[in-house]
Amino acid sequence: MQTHVLERTQIIERSLDATFDFFGDAYNLEKITPEFLRFKILTPRPIAMKAGTLIDYSLSLFGIPFNWQTLIEKWEPGVMFVDRQITGPYTKWVHTHTFKALGPERTLMQDRVEYQIPLGFLGDIAHVLFVEETLKKIFDYRAKVTAKLLAPSSQSYFVSGSKQAKSGLVTEAGD
Repeated sequence: MQTHVLERTQIIERSLDATFDFFGDAYNLEKITPEFLRFKILTPRPIAMKAGTLIDYSLSLFGIPFNWQTLIEKWEPGVMFVDRQITGPYTKWVHTHTFKALGPERTLMQDRVEYQIPLGFLGDIAHVLFVEETLKKIFDYRAKVTAKLLAPSSQSYFVSGSKQAKSGLVTEAGD
């Protein structure tokens, strides 16, 4: 079974603490997830974020509703956190979020998702036909909305590989 990797890098014109606090609040995930996923967090507020925290979600993809549960595997405030799928659509889903201050009001945020798709050969075909592109669209949307929410002056950058643009978003995705 092949492990796929999706990576994103974004420069956010907010302090490290403010940026980490935004992404460390699980309920903000609802704000940065495309509406077509019908994403809802089921775990009641407040969610105490720390290693060992379980978070339950519901969402719909291609009209198929399902539940998803993640475990916060690592939690280092101001530095990084890792969520791993316990139940959901993937055989493996490990999402690492890292943060680095670039200045008093500038933060580098990086996402790295390692994932595997079930169903063997059929999963490989699904990945090529729609899974990979759908994930890219989801993460592109997240970057765009994050730029708006955290940097209303449009001084946020979405960096992909060696490309960057001050307009707020580079649409080519680095894999």
